[in-house]
Amino acid sequence: MNGADTAWIIVATALVLFMTLPGLALFYGGLVRARNVLSVFMHCYAIACLMSLLWFVFGYSIAFGSGESGFWGGTDKFFLAGVDAATLSGNLPEVLFFAFQMTFAIITPALIVGAYVERVGFGFVLLFSALWMLLCYAPVVHWIWGGGMLADGGIFGETGVKDFAGGIVVHETAGLAAILIAVFLGPRRNQTTPPHNPGFVMIGAAMLWVGWFGFNGGSQLAADGGAAMAITVTHISAATASLTWALWEKIKFGKASLVGMVTGTIAGLASITPASGFVGPVEALIIGAVAGVLCQEAVNLVRNTLKIDDTLDVFAVHGVGGIFGTIMIAVFGAGSWAAQLGGLAIVGVFTIVMTVVLIFVVKAITPLRVDAETETNGLDLSAHGERAYDMSS
Repeated sequence: MNGADTAWIIVATALVLFMTLPGLALFYGGLVRARNVLSVFMHCYAIACLMSLLWFVFGYSIAFGSGESGFWGGTDKFFLAGVDAATLSGNLPEVLFFAFQMTFAIITPALIVGAYVERVGFGFVLLFSALWMLLCYAPVVHWIWGGGMLADGGIFGETGVKDFAGGIVVHETAGLAAILIAVFLGPRRNQTTPPHNPGFVMIGAAMLWVGWFGFNGGSQLAADGGAAMAITVTHISAATASLTWALWEKIKFGKASLVGMVTGTIAGLASITPASGFVGPVEALIIGAVAGVLCQEAVNLVRNTLKIDDTLDVFAVHGVGGIFGTIMIAVFGAGSWAAQLGGLAIVGVFTIVMTVVLIFVVKAITPLRVDAETETNGLDLSAHGERAYDMSS
């Protein structure tokens, strides 16, 4: 065991959990109507709890078990069997590697929350998230990070799919699942109400930005120059994309908004994620500069051209950003075109098929969408019996 590496990954684990709780919860919560903010908090919090248990019981073994299959890791590490404080994964305690990866298993289904807020049934959220993490996310983790069929030595040969921290594993899968659920749900009855608390949105985005240092820097799994470079390029991409989003918004609409600028931050972070271990600062500047414009145009395409109510633009920001960053690895010569495009295609098709199947299965068990009255009154009071704000005091 390496003490320095272990100390850094303990910090990184806390940072990645901080991204979901409270970062993502505040970011998403500020974007919805006041009558739905607690439901968003509830979704993020409940998903964090449920995914933690499922990752312990089944998910970690599916992703990182020692099975020889290229498709999944097997059952040998269900309930962390054979793992104790002395067991190592590389030069880290395996229980720490488990915990670090658990925070990724939390935030990935939590990202999907943004597509269905303000109109989804709470039972659907829990059951879909549980099944999707185990049957879609965990196998993809194994394929790329667990030595499976898309890793080095797999179907693409020695140069397997390069995805340093989750452009495919996290952002492509969550983005595709999000837009598919949005299609099946249909649009909200009221799409005109602006974000109820842009301040929450900015604070949540800032927390995500800080937490992303653990997300990308921790993926080096060592306290070394590679981790330091991953953090540096992450910051440069985020800062650049924030500015290019705001500039593009100013050019198009005459004003640069706070919500727009911080959404650009997230676009830059998602786009650098897969490449953060393979590029330098100049490449990060280019990735961020393009991401701020590309993801904003993707929002316009999904929302206004395709008329899909992906409420908080999960696919346009996370999905498109993660896919773009994955391709840029090949553009900058850090990965092969065949592996990068092939990995995107294989994971994309698998995610689409699995997500559609799970939507049909889960909605046969519990309602996908709340009724019209519940949606109009807001999910906070109807589904959870609470209000975020007491307007009478």
